[in-house]
Amino acid sequence: MTYIYVTRKIPENGINKLADKGYEVEIWEGDLPVPRETLLEKVRRADGVLTLLSDQVDEVLLDSAPHLRVISNFAVGYDNVDVEAATKRGIPIGNTPDVLTETTADTAFMLLMAAARRLPEAQRDVKAGNWKTWEPLGWLGQDIHGATLGVVGFGRIGQAIARRGTGFGMQLLYHSRTPKPEAEAQLGAEYRDLDTLLQEADFISLSVPLTDETHHLIGERELSLMRQTAVIINTARGAVIDPSALYTALRANMIFAAGLDVTDPEPLPADHPLLTLDNCIVVPHIGSATEQSRAAIADLAAENIIAGIEGRSLPHCVNPQA
Repeated sequence: MTYIYVTRKIPENGINKLADKGYEVEIWEGDLPVPRETLLEKVRRADGVLTLLSDQVDEVLLDSAPHLRVISNFAVGYDNVDVEAATKRGIPIGNTPDVLTETTADTAFMLLMAAARRLPEAQRDVKAGNWKTWEPLGWLGQDIHGATLGVVGFGRIGQAIARRGTGFGMQLLYHSRTPKPEAEAQLGAEYRDLDTLLQEADFISLSVPLTDETHHLIGERELSLMRQTAVIINTARGAVIDPSALYTALRANMIFAAGLDVTDPEPLPADHPLLTLDNCIVVPHIGSATEQSRAAIADLAAENIIAGIEGRSLPHCVNPQA
């Protein structure tokens, strides 16, 4: 019988789709990521594996999985998977783009608005009884309407974030590896090199994949280019920002605020310095955390598994050459 190992509990529709095919499906039931030794043991007989970003799919794992025919990552990103090693073995890798684009863009804009208007800080003061009266100088934030939004990484999610900015009458700037004239025309966005974007934007939203080139893309030098009133939002990968440099910039009020859906490391330890700052919002990687989006991700992740087992092209394949 075809054996599929799923490294975490996911919405039932995805599991049911696999079970309806008659596959033997085993799920890691723990709340924390599957231990490495357990994963290596389980993949020994796996025909397919459905992984999360916390699961390292590397040479060691692939060497432990002689029957493996397909890897399906429950995410858009796949920096946890050694693509070259899997391709060399003829194993296709599936991911789940599109279905979480709009939800992740919602999250980015939610963080942008909350950080700009100091929402968590104001809420904490209400609950702590620190709201005594209306204060002309109390809880002052930054205007969003009419401000300049700079989007770094102008793929599906980056463009979706920019579309939200148009509703607030924001001027749109973007940076990507290559200019995107079609998107520029649709959104009225203007291309900038990264340094110029950081200097001109009131809000910077990061939507780049994590690669060697984007690791700590935003560090001490880049933060120093930003306006003192600037807000930076990260819904990409935590390591795109140097956390030590970000802490220093926020603590010294070199920039106004940050909103982070992703962190480095992840999860962020409870005693991490960033969590001591009022001007830093951190949420636990909830970019796609709606019932509708997570169900859609589960469905597509299962479809990728099924296609790989049946020897068909995956609906979304990272390495079609495999």
